[in-house]
Amino acid sequence: MSLSLGFLNAKLFFCLCVTFLKHHFTFSASNPTGLTLRAVLDDSSGSPLYLIENLTIAERTERLIKVTNARANYLSLVSNCDARIHPDNIPMPISREGLFYVVEFAIGSQHHKMKLLMDTGGGLIWTQCVPCKTCFPQNLPIFNPSASATYARLPCDHPLCKGPGDRYTCFDGFCVYNVHYTGGASTRGTASMETFHFSIYQSEIESFKNVIFGCSDDSSDIFFKNTDISGIFGLSMSPDSMMMQFSSFIHSRFSYCLVPFADAIPRPLVLRFGEDIPQLPPDVRTTSFVQSPTNHFYYLELWGISVAGHRLPFSQSTFQYRANGKGGCFIDSGALFTQIDAGTVGINAYAAVMQVFASYYESKSLRRTTSRGFELCYERPPNYDDFASLTFHFNGADYTVAGEYVNLISPDIFCVAIIKGTYATMLGAWQQQNKRLIYDVGMGALQFADENCVNDIS
Repeated sequence: MSLSLGFLNAKLFFCLCVTFLKHHFTFSASNPTGLTLRAVLDDSSGSPLYLIENLTIAERTERLIKVTNARANYLSLVSNCDARIHPDNIPMPISREGLFYVVEFAIGSQHHKMKLLMDTGGGLIWTQCVPCKTCFPQNLPIFNPSASATYARLPCDHPLCKGPGDRYTCFDGFCVYNVHYTGGASTRGTASMETFHFSIYQSEIESFKNVIFGCSDDSSDIFFKNTDISGIFGLSMSPDSMMMQFSSFIHSRFSYCLVPFADAIPRPLVLRFGEDIPQLPPDVRTTSFVQSPTNHFYYLELWGISVAGHRLPFSQSTFQYRANGKGGCFIDSGALFTQIDAGTVGINAYAAVMQVFASYYESKSLRRTTSRGFELCYERPPNYDDFASLTFHFNGADYTVAGEYVNLISPDIFCVAIIKGTYATMLGAWQQQNKRLIYDVGMGALQFADENCVNDIS
């Protein structure tokens, strides 16, 4: 069965770009009633950001735009299952593989080491397996299921293959999947079960049996090839994602706070689950998720947009999910820059928003310049910091981004860090800096508040 993927990215749960520096993170354990992940950042030679500090601003910008656009062509594993796991405490180590945040763990009876892309837009957890028909190159050894005594293929009578909402098909008595991405990427393989081994306090190992995952033996046009990454670790609302398989433990909640990318001092990035999520501040805002009939993204009901306090004349229906499967607005930390849909009905929302930005900066008598990738860039006068803010008016909550986090800023030029969307409106990581974000699936809502994220340490 072929799965049509609407906006899949080359992706990660946090595909964070480091424009001016390279970050390094360390692993952290959580408290007994929750889960905390601290990231470790390492550049690899296969990464689009490898040696980025040696590039010009224009060259850096071009690379970052390419990564965001690649994600927009690689976004949304659609899958389904009803598995539930009841772990105690799972501090999972996370590392940075170039642009990508990855989950590091071991799999099978031989504790095969692997790194999977952490992805809030993905559902199915999958990795490459041998024997391989067509595999993309990866640095770590490919998993061999025949060498593991705990490996099993998912039978055809499993809800994933049979019954209401089934996503896969039965072939020769076993469940198989065939996932296609709009950008041309694809992966095929056998739906399987295996024991996953997570490090606890760097010395203890916690093992969980019968985790559902995909064993891919035929993949093509995968964006993260030539790295240590061998597949995807899904965190979406899809029933077979890590988020949903472990939901009873983590109370269907996770949270993060992104340190500003231009921070000159390396700071830890902490991913928190369940009771490890800090107490909400008094000014926390809440907006409900909107269910999509075709995928499991974290869609939000966007009613309007303001630039520098000026609200554009969009109707409440402008950003609605459309019958053709496009439209809507979702939040995605795997997307580096925000995209605004240019295909909205009745008005080009992207063009309208960018026109207001242009009018704002023209009123400041700034000189327009060019930079590869972004539409609006300006020469920056000495000490200029009068950057326009951006507000997303969600149902029940306004999400305001300070001007310094709307733009990509260097000493001599700055660009409005927003890209034309061809599929939907997407709130990317750049516009999530210094925000406490809580994805509460149990509540069915996103909660957020301003926060100094450099203080978010365990």
